Amino acid sequence: MTDRPNILFIMADQLTAFALRAYGNRVCRTPNLDALAARGTVFEHCYCNFPVCAPSRASLLTGRLASRLGVYDNACEFPSSAPTIAYYMSALGYHTSLAGKMHFVGPDQLHGYQERLTTDIYPSDFGWTPDWRHMVPVAATGLNLRSVVESGTCRRSLQLDYDDEVAARAVQRIYDYGRSPQERPFFFTVSFTHPHNPYVITEDYWNRYDPARIDAPRVPPLPPDRHDPHSRRLRDIYRFDEYRVSPEDVLRSRHAYYAMISYVDDQVGRLLQALRDMDLEDDTVVVFTSDHGDMLGERGLWYKWTLFEGAVRIPLIAAAPGQRPFRVATPVSLLDLLPTFIDLGGAAGRGLRPVSETEGRSLAPCLAGGPAPAPRPVFAEMTADGAVRPCLMVRKGPWKYIHCESDPPQLFQLERDPVEVENLAGGREAAAIEAELRALVAAHWDEAGLAREMQASAARRLFIQQTRQAGRFEPWDYEPRKDPSRQFVRSGENGSATTVKGRARYPFVAPKPPDNPR
Repeated sequence: MTDRPNILFIMADQLTAFALRAYGNRVCRTPNLDALAARGTVFEHCYCNFPVCAPSRASLLTGRLASRLGVYDNACEFPSSAPTIAYYMSALGYHTSLAGKMHFVGPDQLHGYQERLTTDIYPSDFGWTPDWRHMVPVAATGLNLRSVVESGTCRRSLQLDYDDEVAARAVQRIYDYGRSPQERPFFFTVSFTHPHNPYVITEDYWNRYDPARIDAPRVPPLPPDRHDPHSRRLRDIYRFDEYRVSPEDVLRSRHAYYAMISYVDDQVGRLLQALRDMDLEDDTVVVFTSDHGDMLGERGLWYKWTLFEGAVRIPLIAAAPGQRPFRVATPVSLLDLLPTFIDLGGAAGRGLRPVSETEGRSLAPCLAGGPAPAPRPVFAEMTADGAVRPCLMVRKGPWKYIHCESDPPQLFQLERDPVEVENLAGGREAAAIEAELRALVAAHWDEAGLAREMQASAARRLFIQQTRQAGRFEPWDYEPRKDPSRQFVRSGENGSATTVKGRARYPFVAPKPPDNPR
């Protein structure tokens, strides 16, 4: 591997680690991700730091918990003053580009990326702001369990329209990187919206699976009195009782989810093939992850918003050229990606250090045959849907503790109880570790201040959103800039058609001198 490799950073949306073969699933078919895992590093216990799209991505890009940035839900502005991975990589001399979803809220729709190849898929304004007065988070989304009872096949979907464009633009950009050595090294983020609900996919992907082999949730639906208070609030907010969900609905939804993952896997294959086509494979580190997971019917819960493993455990697979395959059991999180990327980009040799506090650590030694990272606590938070007070999580070793001032605590020993059905909080057996983890939470967050600010922030944003809707304001949405006159052979300034086409040929063939010059 070169000392300044290209980096291709691929993201899925709402992909739980438990759905992939690299993490033990034997149903989902993902040959390209399997091959990536077989030659790279698989982080077996990677966590998102917030099980909701926009806060998770803000946290990932800055290496800081979302609450430190003032990002509390899916409609919080991501501050432009926050240094991101893209800014750091640009400072290291990388060309930075983004194709696909990143769910930036606010007028800054680049956050350090030098170019963006597509628009986003979700709102950039404050329209999904929670109204805590009525306990109705993101009411405009109208979410319920229709995605479950209406799951199945389709001919087209909004998400297919979007991700097809993302993949096409991304493959073309890799071709252009290959033909333009001056734009290397590059840090290229490609972010898909699959397998986010609704659970629908075309028949060709659906037919890759035998319905009889689709696995059921490990924990069946729980009666209301056995759910924790936060889960009960989620069920009320999103009207989980509005539809009767049958076992057939559950299996059909999981079938579609797996098929959607196979679609993502095919797009990953297209990107990796483009690297090979342009002789970039041996100079490029490939990293694959997701912003959060999906409960997929476990305990009768769906989608995200919870700190249970299905929603917060995500895949993290990284493959560097020439590395030996490696599996890391130490818990890590998306906070670790910023220091990892800038480490791979040669920050130490160039004297570049983070200009604001970051909370992760570099995982780059795991790609160079080095040791696994030393164990340390991993933190996650949830201040959005259903969280009347901040829900805070710490994982240390096999122990996982969830604290919320309004709810009873939860403590799980994940090696013995991976499906989190035995709450050990309050018991004598685990009293010492519970006290230790409670102290870690208290030291890591100002819970009372966070509770006040998450609601005050919502009130400010609701006022601004209502005012913007009532008046005439420029939208914050991003439209990719393209100059058609500079494409293909559209400009005479680029030279003759023969010259332009010759420069675009890869591998490049130097012009042959004429046999009979005139």
